[in-house]
Parts: sequence; C-alpha cells; structure tokens
Amino acid sequence: NYSTLLLEEGSGLLYVGGRGVLYALNTTNISTAAGLRIDWDASPEQKKLCLNKGRDNQTECYNHIRFLQRYNESHLYTCGTNAFRPLCAYIDAERFSLVSGFEEGRDRCPYDPAKGYTGLLVDGEMFTATQYEFRSSPDVRRNFPFPTLRTEEAPTQWLLEADFVGSVLLKESINSSIGDDDKIYFFFTERSQEQVVYPSQTKVSRIARVCKNDWGGQRTLQKKWTSFLKARMMCSVPEYELHLNILRSVFVLQGRDARNSIFYGIFGLEWKNIKASAICQYAFSDVQKVFDGPYMEVQDSKWREYTGRVPEPRPGSCITDVHRSQNINTSRDLPDNVLTFARRHPLMARQVHPIGLRPLMFKRSVNYVKIAVHQEPALDGILYTVLFLGTDDGWLHRAVDIRGEMHIMEELQLFEKAQPVQALVISSALRSIYVSSSSGLVQVPMAACQRYASCYDCVFARDPFCGWDGKACVELASRAQRLLLKQLLRDFTAGCCSPIRQVPVQTITHRKRSVMAGDDVLLQCELRSNLASPRWTLNGRELMGYGLNSGYRIGTDGLLIIGARAQQSGTYRCFAVENSVSVLVFLYSVRVHTDPFFPVEPTASKFQTYRHMEAVYISLVAVLGGLCLVLTVVLLYMSFCTRLAARGRKSSQQGLQVLGASERKRSSHFELKTISSHCNGRQDRRSISVPTFGAMGDGFLQMVPGECQLSPAKTPPPAPPLPMPPPLPNMDYANGLSATLPSVLRKMNGNSYVLLRQADSEGMSPLYHSFTEELNRILEKRKHTQLSLQPDESSI
Repeated sequence: NYSTLLLEEGSGLLYVGGRGVLYALNTTNISTAAGLRIDWDASPEQKKLCLNKGRDNQTECYNHIRFLQRYNESHLYTCGTNAFRPLCAYIDAERFSLVSGFEEGRDRCPYDPAKGYTGLLVDGEMFTATQYEFRSSPDVRRNFPFPTLRTEEAPTQWLLEADFVGSVLLKESINSSIGDDDKIYFFFTERSQEQVVYPSQTKVSRIARVCKNDWGGQRTLQKKWTSFLKARMMCSVPEYELHLNILRSVFVLQGRDARNSIFYGIFGLEWKNIKASAICQYAFSDVQKVFDGPYMEVQDSKWREYTGRVPEPRPGSCITDVHRSQNINTSRDLPDNVLTFARRHPLMARQVHPIGLRPLMFKRSVNYVKIAVHQEPALDGILYTVLFLGTDDGWLHRAVDIRGEMHIMEELQLFEKAQPVQALVISSALRSIYVSSSSGLVQVPMAACQRYASCYDCVFARDPFCGWDGKACVELASRAQRLLLKQLLRDFTAGCCSPIRQVPVQTITHRKRSVMAGDDVLLQCELRSNLASPRWTLNGRELMGYGLNSGYRIGTDGLLIIGARAQQSGTYRCFAVENSVSVLVFLYSVRVHTDPFFPVEPTASKFQTYRHMEAVYISLVAVLGGLCLVLTVVLLYMSFCTRLAARGRKSSQQGLQVLGASERKRSSHFELKTISSHCNGRQDRRSISVPTFGAMGDGFLQMVPGECQLSPAKTPPPAPPLPMPPPLPNMDYANGLSATLPSVLRKMNGNSYVLLRQADSEGMSPLYHSFTEELNRILEKRKHTQLSLQPDESSI
C-alpha cells in the first residue's frame, strides 16, 4: 500500500510511505539496493485492540503512512494510522531514522486508512482536512502551532460528509498591491446542501479556502476559522447534458503568480455502474471572483442566494491593508457582526466554471483516479500541456493538449494485476514519472520515442517530447542540434517522405497462405495505433468488405475471406490509415486451390502443431486405456467379494424352518393379517393397501386390521402349523397375552395392533419360538370375535 510519495529533486530522493514502512529511494533508479528503509508498524497489543474493535486484521490493523512532508532542513514529519490509534513522528533526514518519541496524531491523521485525507506543512504550521475520529464530522484544521483552528458545526454545519482529495498553498501575498495574505485551498466532494439540477445526484464537488494567518475570533468563532468559504465546481458535458459531480483528483500548475495559476481536476459520476471521466481546467482568477461574489443563506430550510446588506469589512476575507487602516490587524480584531455573518454564510452563490465552459477531455469506459501535469516546449516554440492520467485498473495514459483538443499519445499498463493508481508524481529534471499502487512502485520515462519505428509513427504520435532525425525517432532533450529534426504536431501531411520508403522492411509482416476453395480465411492485421483504421487491397485494387455479396468482411482484427474462390488468389496488403496517410503494415500472398486432392502445403509451424497434437492424442488414449484396466480389476474384485458374502449368508440360514406351505420360506420379513381386506365378496369399500416385505423396513412385522364385518358363513383361514415350541410357563395376563409378548401391544375397539422390531438372525432371541406359538394361540382365540363396525381410524 504505497500511498504516500514525497519527491525532492534537489537531494535526488523519493520518499515513500507504505504499510508499516518508509523508504528513501534514489530518483535516478528506484530499484537500486542502496535505498534506505524505516520499519514502523503497529505494536502487537495495538493490533489486538484494533481487531477487538471489529476492524479487518488483513488491511486495517496496520500502520498506514498517510502524511509525509518536509518539516525543516534537517527533519521530515510523518503520521500513520497505527492500527486505528494515529501517531506522528519526526524523521532525521540525514540518517533517515525516527527521532525518539511519538506524538499523538488523532487530530492530525485519520483513523481509517481508506478515508479521504490531505495535508500541508507551511512554515512550520500543519494544515489537514479529513474525518479524524470514528464519529466526528469531516473537518479542516490547523493542527499546530497554537492556537489550533477547525470548522464550525453549529448552527450552520460547514462540511457535510466531505471526502477530501487535495490541497495547495498559493502565496498571494507576493507582489500583492493590497497586502493580501497567503491562502490554502482544499478540494473535496460532499453531500449537497443546495438544490441541484439532477435530483438523482446527491453530491457536489467543492473548492474551499482559508487564510494562512487566520487566528480565529475573539468572542465569536473562538478557535474556529473566520475566513472559511466554499464554492461549487462545475464540470459538465453540454452535448450530453451530463454533469460529473465526483471530484477524484486535482493537480495545481502554478504560474508566475497566484492569479495566473490554473488547476486540473478529474471528475467522475456518482453512479458506480457507469465508467466515465472528465478533465476540467480552472483558473484561480475565476475562483477569486466567485469568492468575491454573493453568498448563500438558509431560508425556510433551503439554501438561497442572500440579497441583504453585507457588513464591512467583507466576511471571509483575509486581513489586508484595508483592514489595517481600520485598526484590524488580525482576525481577532474583527467585529462580532462580521464573524456572525461569516458563521452563517460559508457557501457562495455562484459556481466555478471550467475554462471554455466545457471539459478539456471526456473519456468513456475509463475511470481516471490520479493526474499530474507537465508543460513541454516543442520544436515550433509552443509550450504544450501534457497530462499523465492514472486509471483505476493500473494504466497510465499520456495526453497532449493541441489547440484545445486532447490527443492520447500512449496507453501503458503499469502493473500485472488490475489495481488503482494511488499516487503519481513527476520529476521534470529526470524526465521520469513515479506511480504507486497497493502492490508496488514503478518508474517510467516521460516519453519512449524509440518505440516509434517509422517517421509516420513518430509524427502521428504527436508527442512533443519526440522528433524524427531521418533514421530514428529520438527525444528532443537529448539533442543539442535540432535543425534536422522533424516534429509536426499540427500539420501531418508534410515532413515525411514516401510512407513505404520510411517504413523499415523488418516492420512489414509478409506471410503466405494456401487454402482450399470454399474455406473461410482470416487475414489478421494488427495496427500499432489505436487511432488508425485498416485499408485492404487485392493486387492493388481496394477492397470494400461491407457488401453482402462481396465475399469479404473487414473488421478491426483483419480481413475475412468468405468461401474462398480461385479469383480471390493474389497479394493482399493491409495499410494503417491515419490523417489521410496510408502506411503498409501487413502483406499476404494467398493461393486458392480448386483441386480437392491437391495437398495444401502447411507451414513449418503447422507441421509442429500437427505433431504436437498427435502426441497429445496418443497420450490421452494411453491414459484412458490404463484407467479402463484399473477399473476392470476393481470391478472384478468387488464382484468376487460380493459372491463370497452371499454364500456365507445362505449357509447361515439353512437351519430355518418353513412357515406355512412348502413354497413359502421363512425369512426375517413376514406379514400377518388378522382379517382379509376383501370381505363378503365386496370390493367397493375402501381397501387397505398392505406393503410388501420389500417396501417395509428390515426386521418389521405388521398386523393390519380389516374394515368389514365377518360373515358367519365364512371364517378366516386357519393359522399355519408351527413347529413345536419349548414349554412355556402357565400364566396368562388380563388381556390374554403371555409374559413372552412385548409390551408394545395395545388394544383398541377389540382389535389388537402391534409393531415389532425383530432381532437379526444371528442374534435371535431364544424366546423366538415361544413368541411364535403364543401369537398363533391368540389368533385362534380371535377367529370368532365380532369386530367393531366403526374401527378407530387412527389405528390404521
């Protein structure tokens, strides 16, 4: 999590703050082993307390470095989250080590490593803006020296769920004709207070300012800012009526003075499911006009423009010569009516619009998250503005402003895995860009002119860093003599000779293809430039691959020949067309054979592919054959074991007696019916379905009652003869059951029902035969028993 970068070009060092560590790296090559390191992680006890608070011990319960800046000539000052108990410390810059003793950081650094945060050290004074504590509101503070200042929360809350992205100091006191004070500007997104054009958007982008020498009020606004003002920033695409309201990053390009300074902002949409980014450019002179304009006021619970009288001196302004002439030398000398007005009117009525009233650049399907700006002089003497834009998936885009139109020169993937760019700084002296993310830090050059292989590649890139010297594309800064260099950022039709002559032979790909008639063939054509379009010719004749019957289809990946015919044989050329100039990049020699028995000569690579596939198929067959053999052996073994087990069970049951007729053998499953379900020849009444032995659970015996009255003429069949049991004790119970019967038998309406679980044949009880004889005796006794006409249905 390399989220904090501090570049000091004078000392040649790049200071990096990560998760529990700080680095001092060589700006010439950050990969050198001579880099210094400080390990500063949270203690195990603090990590445990963080975990007990319900925080994530994989991401949050560490010491994330959030602040790292120069304090004086000998020391740096740094702050970290320290597992949700922020701490700050001084660093000895010469030895690059922590000075003993830490300072409480709860008012200087956020607890949460994911909270928006910005901070500045100005002449020994620390200015920060974030949400500091768990339940606190976002705040802009001066942390030291005394007195500390913060924003107001009541009766008018100055900030609503603000998410800060940046801050800057503008030294407006230099060459000021009115003795103005330096100002610090903060950039953030917050929940909207006033009415917005789009009801679905709940947030707005803001710019706020405070005066550097603000000391708060004497009685009103004690330890609070007396110069805090904020205004809304607009960044809209007029033709789409699209307003981008989320500010993601800012970069301030300071001019000769504060009024000539401009800043760039990256704006996105509040809706997470839509990817779009806009870069808007603003002038601080326009910002100053807005802060000098009318105020907003809460009227009937709504923010409206204030039209009443404004007290003097103007609320929210810094102390100037006008104030000093009235004996107001500091903010503590301001009248109470001025401070009361400033407390209730922090919001300006007018909005800050971008230069040209439209975005400098609008890009769909991309989320830009970080920006850095550099101005580079070209051969024509014009100073061109170059934007370096980091994306949320780890890419770096380089774009140049040419006559108010943005042209993306390069899109470079920085990290192997997609991850947001967290910080981005530029070294103009070393012509390098340093980009950090959650997994690493990379150093890339501002320009890579050697990537352009031809004159037209070099020119069409419109890169102000590069020029063509007749043989190669070189960087302008590396050449003292520039008379022979060619660099055409505006006129692209001159400067290069014949496109064919200027393209090196090794950059033109030549391939041969032999195909059978009727086959579909794809001729690929990869274009190096995203702004170029392909143009195809066959034997010098241009192909139009859009007709239904043309036999061709031209796409971004190449030319598709549909149902190849003999007349489609020949030489195909693919040109990259950009700015009305065609450059040859691919050449194909295609032969279409109509003889079905004509062997198509594959290339060497195809032979290798066929042999490789043949080896793969043979290996697969061998593996499958081995698996079949193993499976066969396993099945045979299981079958053998099953037969042995069956024979063992058969031999153990040979001693059992036959129950009833000779064809009915005794088993562990049998069924007894007290009365047949079909009585008196009537089958129209509801019959009772008795499950077969297989449908019942193992070892169960079930007695099922009848539903009809017995006819005197028909008697139930006699019970089958049973083997002679051993003698039983001569004792009967009141219900006619012997002591050998289980106690689960119950009697209902003269019918007895029983559900018995038998023992396994191996562990059969010795009273088995006694129970069988007793049961048959009971059945014989009940042959002539009159059944209930309405049996209890609950017993069925």
